[in-house]
Amino acid sequence: MDGHGDARVTRGKDVVAPAGSEAVAPEKEAVVPAGSETVLAAGSAASTAGGAATAGEEAVWLEAVRYDKDTGLVPVVVQDARSGQVLMLAYANREALKRTFGTGQAWFWSRSRQSFWRKGATSGNVQRVVEVRIDCDGDAVLYRVEPAGPACHTGAASCFYRVLQHKESVLGAGPNGGGAGAAGVGDAGAVPGPAGAAGTDPVKDSNTSAEPAAVEDAGGQVLERLWRVIEQRWTERPQGSYTTYLFERGVDKVAKKVGEESAEVVIAAKNAVESAAGRAELVEESADLLYHLLALWKVAGIRPQDVFHALQKREK
Repeated sequence: MDGHGDARVTRGKDVVAPAGSEAVAPEKEAVVPAGSETVLAAGSAASTAGGAATAGEEAVWLEAVRYDKDTGLVPVVVQDARSGQVLMLAYANREALKRTFGTGQAWFWSRSRQSFWRKGATSGNVQRVVEVRIDCDGDAVLYRVEPAGPACHTGAASCFYRVLQHKESVLGAGPNGGGAGAAGVGDAGAVPGPAGAAGTDPVKDSNTSAEPAAVEDAGGQVLERLWRVIEQRWTERPQGSYTTYLFERGVDKVAKKVGEESAEVVIAAKNAVESAAGRAELVEESADLLYHLLALWKVAGIRPQDVFHALQKREK
């Protein structure tokens, strides 16, 4: 981006008000002459923000969006219009943007399923779009929304609830140096975790500054540590913990999450045979599935040892 600011986006010329006045959103989608997709100015028919571009802003046409020449998609950042928190990143094509304007809800294009999807269609966590913006280069879009629930499939308020770290990082360094390697860096702080609070779980939460376990420590010991944490969450139920969130909603919720994660593993496996990025995705999705499976075992009253014993009997 070159610092020229962003522009607002909308369909329908009738939504755009003269400078200094407020726009009245029509009850129905504005009629647009054939071949002319209209401005990216203030929100959809659901907008309450008004349609006039303020100082430093401009209204642009939908044709100004620069889609990827190979995929026809544009990245869409979703932001809470009230708090300013970044909620998620997804992709949209021209038709998804038009559906967003036409319904006042967030529509996207799923790259894995190759189909349109509306946020909250199955979970109920819809996102009411109050404004759509485009960046200075035209190759990224911003949905400003009023969310009806968590944005992340894990139950976190935002998909960006994990803090990325590196032992040589100088991020957050003060005048005397220091960075991600210092104590306390990695604390999620203002990054709400599941259920809108800072989380405390490994794998699914982000406020731990501990170094990842060494590769040679992988396997049984990692599984054992994770199971101990899950048992602790079951007993203590700390608020803000994603595992607590799952436990309090019962076996149906946890089982549903296992089903969702299983589907993600299947999709990732198809990508894994084609690229290294796909294999990395499969690793991450498999970790998510294993975590949710352990949580389901706990809710259902079985232990990892029970499953291991069943596997041992099958060795014969």
